[in-house]
Amino acid sequence: MALRMVYDKAMGFAARQYQAVLGNQLSQYGLRYEDLLIEEEAPVKEALELADPEVLTARTRRLKRAIDLSYKRKSLQDYAPNMQLDTFKSELMPDIDKIRARDHEYAQLNAHHKM
Repeated sequence: MALRMVYDKAMGFAARQYQAVLGNQLSQYGLRYEDLLIEEEAPVKEALELADPEVLTARTRRLKRAIDLSYKRKSLQDYAPNMQLDTFKSELMPDIDKIRARDHEYAQLNAHHKM
């Protein structure tokens, strides 16, 4: 029990540190955490198909801007120093979680159809 509490505290500390470092790296290029998701995964692909056009347009623009900034070896702060970014804003993750839950439920309901 005590070992579990120590482990949870250590992992919580490490997770916060990693999130801070990742947030700084993402904000250099103006990206969000959800922009790093692999589009070929089935739940992500389906969530992107179901997303609003504004969400897709904004995601595409962020990715293109990040590619351009990376190529130029510049930071977003060089061009827009006062821009406020929300790197961990979640627009797709609720849909992805619902799709994964649906797929898991479907697999559980059809578990008896194994060949």
